[in-house]
Amino acid sequence: MTEDKHILIKNIYHMLSYAFDVLKQSNYEDVSSEEFENIHELFAAILCKGISQQLKQGLFREYCEKQDYSVVIRGKLNITDTMKKINQHQRVVACEYDEFSANNVFNQILKTTALLLMQEPTVREQRRFDLKKLLFFFSDIDYIKPRQILWHQLVFHRNNRTYRMLMNICYFVLNDLLLTEEKGQHKLANFLSEQNMHCIFQQFVLEYYRFHHPQVRAASTHIKWIVDDGVIDYLPTMKTDIVLSKNHKALVIDTKYYQRTMQSYYENISLHSNNMFQIFTYVNNMDTNNDGRVSGMLLYAKTDEKITPDNTYNIRGNRFYVRSLDLNQPFRIIRSQLDGYLAKWDQSFSR
Repeated sequence: MTEDKHILIKNIYHMLSYAFDVLKQSNYEDVSSEEFENIHELFAAILCKGISQQLKQGLFREYCEKQDYSVVIRGKLNITDTMKKINQHQRVVACEYDEFSANNVFNQILKTTALLLMQEPTVREQRRFDLKKLLFFFSDIDYIKPRQILWHQLVFHRNNRTYRMLMNICYFVLNDLLLTEEKGQHKLANFLSEQNMHCIFQQFVLEYYRFHHPQVRAASTHIKWIVDDGVIDYLPTMKTDIVLSKNHKALVIDTKYYQRTMQSYYENISLHSNNMFQIFTYVNNMDTNNDGRVSGMLLYAKTDEKITPDNTYNIRGNRFYVRSLDLNQPFRIIRSQLDGYLAKWDQSFSR
């Protein structure tokens, strides 16, 4: 599942819309009605709308530390660099000061992503031209090397919260960036990597159930280990992708996005053993009353394999579902399948 043909590009937009509520706003109506031939064209369209909206609101500014030489002292004096200039018979002082500027990492990431999408041949010429016009307002913003971006250090607050979705889109683009060392050029790789798509797939399913089924509590939660002696030192953290809760019963959903959903050993084909062990552990530790009111589901993004999982198992009093969701079909059918999973689980307790 690493090629665009294995998943409708339109469905990726729908999934992103659930993952990021901002895409449901009226500003993105034109994007939602378009048909896209490839993923980079979709991201370029979202970025065009997002940057244009951000420019109307004003680019985020913050105090950035700057170093400069001046004939007068500004801010803090850098003695070492100043002495070097004096020894070179230059009548300037080295100063360090804070400047309220738009030239910060958030806008640098926007500029870098837009520049790289402009160079991508799969992006239509008109879209590249639109990006170029927007970058006119980024003339004072520096380019940042993608490999130098410390994504985990980005901090969002009320002054830059409108950047959250845009930074995620930029991450998806730049995270798959390949560096061709021989030519010293950047090349955009195929976006549909397992890492990127698993992240979106998981968030999409979670937000879908939150939005369309408010009668069910949908959350990503931690599960505590059931240990006899109370000592949990060094045990790994159990954090679920999704837990659906209703009337003292729960469904633990673990989403999976692989190139191949089945494993083979010689001629034997089976589910990934680690996946089954994981969901079994989640369910057994969450079902503290041992009454079978906790179920588990492995939800795979369907591949083009001849055999794809679609099974239900009853193991030690708990029910386990293994399902394959085909993302290469009209979105209304995807919705129908997700609704069906929930209904079947809910009905299983009414028999």
